[in-house]
Parts: sequence; C-alpha cells; structure tokens
Amino acid sequence: MSKTADTARPSIAWIGLGIMGSPMSENLIKAGYDVTGYTLEQEKLDRLTAAGGRAATSIAEAVREADLVITMVPASPQVEAIAYGPDGILAHAKRGALLIDMSSITPQTSIDLAKAAQEKGIRVLDAPVSGGEAGAVEAVLSIMVGGEQADFDEARPVFEALGKTIVLCGPHGSGQTVKAANQLIVAVNIQACAEAVVFLEKSGVDLGAALDVLGGGLAGSTVLARKKDNFLRRDFAPGFRIDLHHKDMGIVTDAARTVGAALPVGSAVAQLVASLRAQGDGGLDHSALLRGVERLSGGQV
Repeated sequence: MSKTADTARPSIAWIGLGIMGSPMSENLIKAGYDVTGYTLEQEKLDRLTAAGGRAATSIAEAVREADLVITMVPASPQVEAIAYGPDGILAHAKRGALLIDMSSITPQTSIDLAKAAQEKGIRVLDAPVSGGEAGAVEAVLSIMVGGEQADFDEARPVFEALGKTIVLCGPHGSGQTVKAANQLIVAVNIQACAEAVVFLEKSGVDLGAALDVLGGGLAGSTVLARKKDNFLRRDFAPGFRIDLHHKDMGIVTDAARTVGAALPVGSAVAQLVASLRAQGDGGLDHSALLRGVERLSGGQV
C-alpha cells in the first residue's frame, strides 16, 4: 500500500451494511477512504451512496480492485456464503488483497477462511468488534484481532477510523475467541442489571436514582451506562438483537466445551437468551432480557 500522497489510503470494498456495517463504512468515508459497498438491500446501498460511497451490484464488482475487503455479516453461514464459491470474495479479490472479517463467528470458521484465502494469495484478519450500534456510530468500538502482525499493522489506520481500543490477540481465530468471551460477559451483565431493575421497581425505589448511584460504584459498567435508558424507558429498539446474542452464546458455550472450560452462569444466561427468543423477542435489543425477568416475576409483558 505504499502509494503516492494523493492515493495513500487503500481502496476498500465493504460487504454487509446492517446496523453495524452502515455506520462503520460511513466512518471510513468520513476519514477519506474510497469505499465501494455491496449488500442485499437496495435502501442500504442508497444510504451508502448518499454518504459518499459507491454501490456495487455484486460481490465480484465490489472486491475486484479493492486493496482491503471488509465484511460485516451476521454469522458463520453468511461469511462462508460471501467468501466461497464462484461468486464469492476469494474467487474475485486480487492477489495480495487483505480480507478483514469483522463479523462475530466461530473461531474455526475464521481459521478455515484464512487457510482457504492463503491458497488464493489473499491475507485475512478476523476482527470482530464490541460496542454495539452506538459504538459503531461514534467510532469508539473495541476491535479484537486475530492474524499476522504485519497485516494488523497495515490495517491499523483503518481500525483507528472505526474504534478506540484495537488489540492483536493472537493468530487466526483469536479475535473471535475474545469476542465470544466479550459476549459472555455482556450477556451475564445485562441479565444481572435486568434482575436488579425488577428488584428495585418491586421494592418501590426510584429506578432512575438507583441506577445513577449504582453506576457510580463498583456495580457500574459500560453495559449499565449504555443500557440504562433502555431499562428506564422499556425501549428495546435493536442496537444488538437478541437473535444475534443467541448465536453468540451458542459460539461461546460450544467453544468452552471444546477446551474444557466450565460456564455455569453463562450457560444459564444462554438459556434465558434462548427462551426470550422463543417467546418472540428475538428482534429486540439484548437489553430486552429485562422482559424475561419481568415474566418470571409475574409481570404481564
């Protein structure tokens, strides 16, 4: 990527323009990158072009001339669908390109992708993120990366346009392993906050005042700060959907079983996430775990 000053920034193909992908790609445009995007929904392509990006009509068109290809899709099957096959990224990206998958998927999927890409002369980083929609919009995401040091160093300026905490965690798949741990902590934290909210309300305490003072002590957390208004207003518009957290809890419980790590509390919370999804709340924000606690406590939700 050693180019002239006028074209110092690599050209980027962005695949997947959902709740996270759209604001992240727009932050790269704001930072001066040339971004060509592809996704299945026309309105999201329109949003990208309105922000100054270019819309492609296929994966092949998006990635053909790109120095960097960034993917942000829901799960392992979608990553495999866009990466492999005659219409996929590996078939059409140029040799020497760097593929950065920012989806949250199984560590093994990332390891397999890196091996398959190497045969095509394409380098890979797994780089899942934490921070939710707000972190994506504000460009303050935490980015956990797996892959080679040289590739990480090359991608760092791009990561710095998307987040604030950027760490190479180890070889391919390591970013996904750390993300799985992140999702375990977040789910347990949200569940604890939800239980506290119901307890406080049933006790007749001023909930807003209680959450303010809890946030200033050892019980304070980024989860409580970010989700406090969701709890107070019962506003569960999705920043990160229960459906996706259900997928992530499956990843962490399976991976933990593989390595022999016990997750007694995490497994219980995984079941609570699954039950909420079964009750039709999968499209809501993960702070809607509060609804599950309310149901268990006799509330009509």
